[in-house]
Amino acid sequence: MAEAAIGAGLSGALLLIALRDETDSNLTALKVSQVTRWLVDLFSLIMTVLIGWVLWLTIYVEPVERLAPLANAMLEHSGVSNPVTAVLLNYRGYDTLLELVVVLAAVLGVMVVGRERRGYRQAGPVFCGLVHWLVPLLIVTAGYLLWIGAHTPGGAFQAGATLAAAGIVLRLAGNDAAGLPEGMWLRWLLVAGIGLFLTVGLGVTLNDGQFLQYPKAWSGTLILLIESAATASIAAALVLAYRGGRPDGWLSVADKDNDREVSS
Repeated sequence: MAEAAIGAGLSGALLLIALRDETDSNLTALKVSQVTRWLVDLFSLIMTVLIGWVLWLTIYVEPVERLAPLANAMLEHSGVSNPVTAVLLNYRGYDTLLELVVVLAAVLGVMVVGRERRGYRQAGPVFCGLVHWLVPLLIVTAGYLLWIGAHTPGGAFQAGATLAAAGIVLRLAGNDAAGLPEGMWLRWLLVAGIGLFLTVGLGVTLNDGQFLQYPKAWSGTLILLIESAATASIAAALVLAYRGGRPDGWLSVADKDNDREVSS
């Protein structure tokens, strides 16, 4: 669900923006060579065979011993009752920490390209009316997905993607900031998930433990805190990626002076 919302949802919106920014002359002049067509057909054939092979293995091959029984057996020590959340935030916390690092690296790469693309004009009364009830609904839904992640499917990535959708809707309605803060507050928001993750990991390490090995009595609370910060960071990163570049208020005064010296 998280990969579908982040990958397909955000990618589709970015492709539509790219199509909007493309001029009619460029679209008319675009021609695909015969070699490119053959390569696309070959790639499609290979992917079809791979998907069919995976489905065949899933249906007909004898299942091997899985780690699910072991994960379920240790749930009482994880602080949550959802095995997926236990794996992502407790058993394999390193993986989730690295996923947050990848998301941050990706959005920083987007901002390196240049300034953000131009925003949209102020929406009409019909769309504004939709925004007035849709954005609060998305925010509440994101909070719900975050809260139930400890017990049922949900969690930080699903909540972050839903919260980012609220920001994208605001952007489409003509709100250039898309609900995000500016300047240093935006920087802190982007690194909040990673920062709290590392703080908790180092804290339990100093408390006669191992990195990201939470005390049993505090594991549920610590996981909720980490997921809350991760939700905010993921949402901010996705909205910034949608904005397509470095925000106007991102650079400090010193950075702007350095930019002027480099350009001159």
